[in-house]
Amino acid sequence: MQNMDTNTHILIVDDDRDIRTLLAEYLDSNGLRTLTATNGAEMRKVLEESRVDLIVLDLTLPGEDGLTLCRNLRATSNVPVIMLTARGEPLDRILGLEMGADDYLAKPFEPRELFARIRSVLRRTQALPPNMAQPDVAAMRFANWMLDLTARHLVNQDGVVVALSGAEFRLLKVFLDHPNRVLNRDQLLELTQGRESDPFDRSVDIQISRLRQKLGDDARTPTIIKTVRNEGYVLATTVTTESAGRAS
Repeated sequence: MQNMDTNTHILIVDDDRDIRTLLAEYLDSNGLRTLTATNGAEMRKVLEESRVDLIVLDLTLPGEDGLTLCRNLRATSNVPVIMLTARGEPLDRILGLEMGADDYLAKPFEPRELFARIRSVLRRTQALPPNMAQPDVAAMRFANWMLDLTARHLVNQDGVVVALSGAEFRLLKVFLDHPNRVLNRDQLLELTQGRESDPFDRSVDIQISRLRQKLGDDARTPTIIKTVRNEGYVLATTVTTESAGRAS
């Protein structure tokens, strides 16, 4: 993967010493730099002291579990998160995505599968698809909100910053690029992740639910991201763009 080398820092948060050691050795041998933590307190300390490009976060940590840590992290940061768990139930995957995880992997797994997931998530977060690349646009305004394309976060009309996960940012950017146009799940997955959906994939619905919460858009009667029955979703508002010195 281009640009993924020893300058890419991966933080492994897992209370199992054997798993931490195995993953760190494998990722290091494949050109990454790894940091490790055993719990939430250590994770926060590493994030304060070091640059981290992606977090591999175990769900079942003692004390603060992975879901709580991911949810709290999303309030201030958009660093990508891959959630690990010993449970492979769909509900666990959904909960992880709802808390803002970018991907999910059930134990046991092969280290090379995790490496592939890391590459995929970093590819999506470090490079926007061609249709999203607008270097002359610095921000997009809609419905009393501004999406800052440089900082990759939302700002409300009072100037309050709302952090977005990488997946949330990409999804919102796609809607803003196609206002007042109905987009189905297949289109949204293709535009945001470059893949087709499967009949049981509800990741788009989960991310839209999270976006609605952050936008204060009532899920029962949304006015910004509306559901079009049997068709998909539509951003039902006007969008304007801003460069460094002008709006359009």
